[in-house]
Amino acid sequence: MNAWLEAAVGYVWGLPLVVALALTGLYVSLRMTGFRNFVQIWGFRHALDVVRGKYTHPDDPGQLSHFQALCTALSATVGLGNIAGVAVAIHLGGPGATFWMILTGLIGMATKFTECSLAVKYRRIDEKGVVHGGPMYYIERGLGQAWKPLAVFFAFAVIMGSFGGANMFQANQVASIMFDHFGIPKLATGIILGVATGLVIVGGIKRIGTVTGKLVPFMAAIYIGGALLILAMHIDLLPVLLWQIVHDAFTGTAAVGGFAGIAVQQGIIQGVRRASFSNEAGMGSAPIAHATATTKEPIREGVVALLEPFIDTVVICTMTALVILISGVWTEGSTGVKLSADAFNHGIPGFGTWFIPIAVFLFAYSTLISWSYYGERGVDYLFGERYLMPYRILFCLVTVLGSVWTLDAVINFSDLMIGLMIIPNLIAIWLLSGEIAKDSQSYFARLRNGEFERYK
Repeated sequence: MNAWLEAAVGYVWGLPLVVALALTGLYVSLRMTGFRNFVQIWGFRHALDVVRGKYTHPDDPGQLSHFQALCTALSATVGLGNIAGVAVAIHLGGPGATFWMILTGLIGMATKFTECSLAVKYRRIDEKGVVHGGPMYYIERGLGQAWKPLAVFFAFAVIMGSFGGANMFQANQVASIMFDHFGIPKLATGIILGVATGLVIVGGIKRIGTVTGKLVPFMAAIYIGGALLILAMHIDLLPVLLWQIVHDAFTGTAAVGGFAGIAVQQGIIQGVRRASFSNEAGMGSAPIAHATATTKEPIREGVVALLEPFIDTVVICTMTALVILISGVWTEGSTGVKLSADAFNHGIPGFGTWFIPIAVFLFAYSTLISWSYYGERGVDYLFGERYLMPYRILFCLVTVLGSVWTLDAVINFSDLMIGLMIIPNLIAIWLLSGEIAKDSQSYFARLRNGEFERYK
């Protein structure tokens, strides 16, 4: 069974899905602006103004501010993929994988814009003011009742995905790293993670938003700060490295392929795959968080969401890649977290030994918090509100379990479900993109005409 699941995961996350994600991102990049420009360009500056609260009316419906919704979604995407995933991409695809990773992040900005705009447009706010949103709602409410089986499948997949790769795997990796570096018992790490997660998620999305609004800027600042310090110390190497990244993207790297064609293909596949898995553009997870934003304008939250792949992939993943390439240790056989730690240690002796474990702990913890909310929204959609607390308790127990014991079949099944989430979400994006394109062009026209009131 496990062998079958491993094969299924490899197929789902294979080249067809990579191509589908890239084509979707490229299509909506142009479609949202009437094929006259890229929405990433139109929306970037405005997104910064929205995050700063310049267009937020205090009476708008929703549960989280634009900034909190952004941080909640970012806390799920900024994780082990930014540290271990980038290292794997370079190990298997060479420096050229970094180019394709960045390009995928830029294209993914439009995918995030579209799916998160849909989440706000088709969300449901109940009589208690609680927001119910995400792909299962814009599939059912946007495409109609005939498509509900697809929405049900997505909800099931997000629940299953929340237990494995988004929980057990994260806890297991953190526990292993803390034991290897500091001798902390794995069970102790698991209990700390489980309790810390429970203290936050028991309060629902508002408490999650409050915590992630403080945690994400802090952990991003320390990680980017550490990377920038190493880059500044080796600034003379950056022009050569940047040229190597572009050059190898189209010619390949001898270390990763028997001839140029294989090397280039590996660079593309690894770069696109790791970027997609890291920033989750097209996966349908982030729309669940962004649906809670306080706004009456779906497009306004869409422009906020397009910042995620930029921060996660274009900034943080690229920082990791440059540190790894500067060190030169990527050719020595190590991969994953160890490769990243070795690279930081090369830049500043001893730095990676302490810095990487702390970063991994913070990144994994933030992922646990946000993915617990994604899973509980699936539970709420399928079974109702009364099952939310049992789900939260089970989620925290699984965190402890994952720290000391990881069942390969569970992890592979979870990764399979996370990959399969993309299929119903991409179908909805393509079928509903016309509506969002009209809304987008109308919104930006009103913005240019000064029709929106500014509050700060």
